[in-house]
Formats: sequence, structure tokens, C-alpha cells
Amino acid sequence: MINSYWADSYIEKKCDAKTAMLYIRPGQRVFIGSSSGEPQHLVKALAETAARYTDIEIVRLMALESTPLTHIAEKTGSQNLTIRTFYLGSAKARHLSKNQRFITPINLSAVPRLFRSRYLPIHVALIQVTPPDDFGWMSLGVSVDITQAAALSADVVIAQVNTNMPRVLGQSFVHVNDVDHIVEHDEPLLTIGQMPESDSADNIGRLIARLIDDASTLQLGTGVTPKATLLALSDKNDLGVHSQYLTEDMMHLVSKGVITNRKKGFNDGKIVASAAIGSENLYEFINDNPAIEFHPSNYVNNPNIISRNHKMVSINVAMAMDLTGQVAADALPHNHFSGISGMPDFIRGSAQAPDGKSFLLLTSTTDKGKKSRIVPMLTDTAVVVPRADVQYVATEYGVVNLFGKSLQERATAMISIAHPDFRDELFHQAKDLGLIGRERTLKESIYGVYPRELEETILLDNTSVTIRPAKPVDERRIQEHFYTLNKDDVIARFFHEKTSFVRAEVSDVSQVDYIKDLTIVAVIGEFGFGEVVGVGEYLLDPSNNMAEVAFSVSQKFKKKGLGKILIRKLCETARANGISGLFAYTSPENRGMIRLFNTLPYKTTKKFEDDLVLLRCNFADPEQKK
Repeated sequence: MINSYWADSYIEKKCDAKTAMLYIRPGQRVFIGSSSGEPQHLVKALAETAARYTDIEIVRLMALESTPLTHIAEKTGSQNLTIRTFYLGSAKARHLSKNQRFITPINLSAVPRLFRSRYLPIHVALIQVTPPDDFGWMSLGVSVDITQAAALSADVVIAQVNTNMPRVLGQSFVHVNDVDHIVEHDEPLLTIGQMPESDSADNIGRLIARLIDDASTLQLGTGVTPKATLLALSDKNDLGVHSQYLTEDMMHLVSKGVITNRKKGFNDGKIVASAAIGSENLYEFINDNPAIEFHPSNYVNNPNIISRNHKMVSINVAMAMDLTGQVAADALPHNHFSGISGMPDFIRGSAQAPDGKSFLLLTSTTDKGKKSRIVPMLTDTAVVVPRADVQYVATEYGVVNLFGKSLQERATAMISIAHPDFRDELFHQAKDLGLIGRERTLKESIYGVYPRELEETILLDNTSVTIRPAKPVDERRIQEHFYTLNKDDVIARFFHEKTSFVRAEVSDVSQVDYIKDLTIVAVIGEFGFGEVVGVGEYLLDPSNNMAEVAFSVSQKFKKKGLGKILIRKLCETARANGISGLFAYTSPENRGMIRLFNTLPYKTTKKFEDDLVLLRCNFADPEQKK
């Protein structure tokens, strides 16, 4: 075979789109480039000549059909043409659900192997590329993902050369010699608008912000709203990116200096992705940008590769979850393109990474608030993420960590972040399913809305301590805290010797309504697994609108000011909630409690009742400073 110069070959391969379609034969499998990289001109030509095809199978990633693919099927009928899509979610949008039988569930990281192994042979690949450089290389631009594997394994490759396609660096090129037919046609790339904003999504962004460390490496799913992204990440430093999709939000974080990629620990200095979805500004940003590399999905979505990044954090949106932690991710209009097939890859990769975390975000109800997105059990939709892979889950009502938790702990946690209007029903359904013990009772606290504003993190003796309201999921940890107290501390807290702290007693401390009944805990260690080292609580006496308080602090944190922090937090919250003051019964020997009351900016009175001292302070009676 005589090899010709690539430039001469390029000229020989040029043709118009209609001519290129003649190379598609009956019974063939035709791949169409993914997402924003879809060669619209070629697809249109395919649609216009669709009547002559028989038994053609279109292969592509799931998209929400900005281009006329359904038009092809409508012209030819399902016996002549089928559309195979790679997707792990459930297709509930009307135009997708009627063809759901053609969906092929698969992790995105595995699709290139499916092509290259010829287990699923690609006969014709329709792709979109940049004009060739001086060496004959054409960039796949905004869509490398599974497109490169399709192009390199297809029998026939038809490339639409579009000068509007950005030249993206990395493992993102095909050579003129590897293409069979070239159609030159310029047209704007597919773009998408911004996700619709919502207050619920913004609140979720605020909630997860403190759980994302500086120097983390990020993957962001396409369903995360721009404002929520900024609320969660804009105050961070030296973030990196290793993500299936590069989005507009990431570009803005780069411009703000938040994303630097300096501390990824792997591919330092580079944003690594496999595709871009956004506006023309984003496509201009990635053009010939040496800080950006696109690689195929078998690299970007490979959990082993993902896990090599420092503090890998995946952030994805779920459409629904059940009480055991199973995750559904549906194809809905605001998802724009799939992206769902990569979710399990990144969740597993993040879990394997040093200090890695994965977050699943979902608003607690549907848009109209009539249906809970947290359900007892997923039965009528595809499970995208198995319960064993789930770590952090966030709604606008809080964040929980399901990793390592029992089904009962998971159910309790998920109910605690469900919308208050649905918690009662979920609680009883959980008991009916055997997820929560029959001995458990429903308390008023189940309607309480977690007051995120009371959270704060402080440094005590070089240890990071989170001071926050207690949650139902803290029950076991509070119980363990009481078991660590010495005999004198137990007597000071409970007024008599105790050697056991049964669940029924502890549940009164952890299941609070945050208004009339509030427990503040001091926690050290990993979120969801931390150790409770201090507990402060108040309980309202409605007869006089005064709240009784009690405290306990672990031995290793005594004399470090923790008790003072807890009582001030309780005092400020009680006053904000319209409570008149605080009181406590203690023994005359408990000088620690007496000192705590004396630290408050209110007059403290002492009154002896039998062998106890009644301490009282009224918020209407401030201490007169000398």
C-alpha cells in the first residue's frame, strides 16, 4: 500500500453530507457523536435520507433530543430503525419512555471497551471535529468521552469538520488518515442554558460547603445549579477538577481563582474531563487552553484513575432515594444530557480516594411540593446507585452520612432530612417495612427543621470541634458519650449513680424540636462518625416559660471552655426562641455548673431546695457590669 500525504488524502475524502450518507448500508450500526459534540449537519442528512434505510441501529449516549433523531424513527418506523442509548437511569420523559426498551444500562467507563472489543461492533461513526493542524490531527473538541473509541473502532468514519469546534488538548485527537469521509460544514455547536435556580438547591449548597475541604478535586454532575455550586465552593482554595463534564460553573470558579489544580496529586495543573456542555463562552474558554485536557471515558470515568486524585469529591444530583439509600436518577428536561451513566463510576472512585467524599443532592420534594423525593422503597424506577455505595446525602433540611450505617440508622437519617410534611408517613412506612423497630415511637421532634445557622466549628486544644444541634442520628453517639463519663460526672448530670443509659432515655436527648426542646452537641472526628465530647440541653417548662438546662463534658475536654461555649449557645438560642430564661438544679458541690451560670450576661440567683441548689437567670435582668 502506498501512503499518501495526509493533506492530499484530506482533499480526496471531501464530500457533501448527502453523498456521505450513501456509505451507510442496511443492517448497520451507526454511532452518533455525543452531547454538545453531536454533528448536527450529518444527523440532519441522515434524517432526510432515512426512508431508504432498513434495520439501522443508531448508537449514542442519552440526550434530550435537541436534534432530529426521533424524526428518523418516526419516518422509518421501529422495524427499520432503532436507537440504542447508554444510560443507567429511568427514562420518564414522555418521548424517552416510549422507547425505553432500547436503553442499554452500562457504566460509562465500560463503553469504550464495548466498542473496541467489537462485542458491539460500530460499522459507521458520525463525528464532529476541528480542522486538521499542520500534522493532520483533528480534535474531537467538546466530546471525547465514548466518541474517540467509536471513531477508532468503526469500519467507516464520517467526520464533519466545523471551524466552530474548539481545539481541546489531551487524548482527544483523530488523524485525517483514520477518517474515511470528510464533510466540511460550519454551524454553531449545541449549547444549553443555565439550570433553573431554586431556594432549596441554594440551601443544599450552603449545607455541604463546610464538608468540602480546600485542595479537593471535584467532579460536578450536570444537574447541580450554578448558584448552589458557587455557594458550596466559592470560598474554597486550590480546588482541582477531574470530571466527566466540564461546565460553565467550573469556568467561573477558574476565573475566580478557586480552581487552580495545583494540589490534585495526579495530573497536577490540569483540568481533566471527557466532554464540555455549556455556552459559546465555555467553548471559547477550552479552545487551545493548555490547562485543560480531555480524555476518553475509560480514563476519566475509571474508578482507579479517579481514586488517584487528592481529596476526590463527587457531587451529583439524585431524582429520588429510598430509606435504605438506593438512588434513582431520571432523565428529565433540565438534565439536558445524560451524565447519569458516569455517576456510579465517580461515587466509587471518590470512595477509594484518600480523604475522598461523594455527595448526592436532592430537593426533598418535587417542584410543586406535593410528592416526597425520599420514598420508603424504590420499586417502580431504575436504581442507579446501590445502597452500599452511598455516602453523603443532602437535602435542604440537612446532610447525613450513610456509609457504614445499618438499615435502621439509614431510615432514621433519611427521614430526618425529608420534608417535615412527609416524615410522619415515612416513619410509619419504615416500621411496616421492618426498617425501624416496633418499639420506636414518633415524637414531635420529627417535624423539627434543623437550624443550620447554629452550627459552628472551633479549635480547642488544637482539635477541631463542631458545635451543632443534635440530630436523631446522634442517638447512639450521645449514648456512648454518657458511658464515657466518670461516676462524679454521672451524678452531677443525672443526680444519682447510673451504670446504664438505655436507648429510651437517650432518645429524649437526640430527638428534639429545636424550639422548646434543644440539645447542642460538641463533636470531633469525621462527619457521620464523630465522637460526642460534650452535650448541653434545654427543655422548656411551659408553666413559667423558663427552660431547664443540663450539661456533660467528656473528661479529656474539661477545663477547655467547652461548657461555657455550650451554655452560651443554649442561652442565645433560647432567648431567640422567645424563652424567658434558664434554670438548673444542681448539687452545692457542683461548682462547675455554678460557674457556668455566672459566665452569662444575666443576673444569676441561687436558691436552696432540700439538698439541691436552684440556679436561675432571667433574660430580662442583665448583669450590671462594674
